[in-house]
Amino acid sequence: MPAILSGRAQPQSRALVLAIIVVCQLMIVLDASIVITALPKIHEALGFSSASLSWVQNAYTLTFGGLLLLGARAGDILGRRRVFIAGIGLFSVASLAGGLAQSAEWLLIARSVQGVGAAIAAPSTLALLTTSFREGEERSRALAL
Repeated sequence: MPAILSGRAQPQSRALVLAIIVVCQLMIVLDASIVITALPKIHEALGFSSASLSWVQNAYTLTFGGLLLLGARAGDILGRRRVFIAGIGLFSVASLAGGLAQSAEWLLIARSVQGVGAAIAAPSTLALLTTSFREGEERSRALAL
């Protein structure tokens, strides 16, 4: 196990781990709600009906919520760091695909894949925090962030 994930890392390394995890967790959580501000533009640009526009939000939240347990179990079996990196990678590629979407279907598929990536990465963020920081005040501060 790398020193950075065993609690024996240098303070600068742990600060970097904390910064990466906090930023990634912010991206995952923020993506669930930030799309609401873009819905009028999405409606206009991609021709969503008013009734189907809610699926832009639902495609992400349903796959994210539905696959969280699977993402956590994958982290236990395959390794938290590996699963975290894979989840963030998938999330990022899907975000790019969603930004380049030329049709409603393309956007909905990209949002669903984003939810899958987030469900893979999110459980590993908490697990990596708890294994990277010593129990007590240090871990409490990291979790509070």
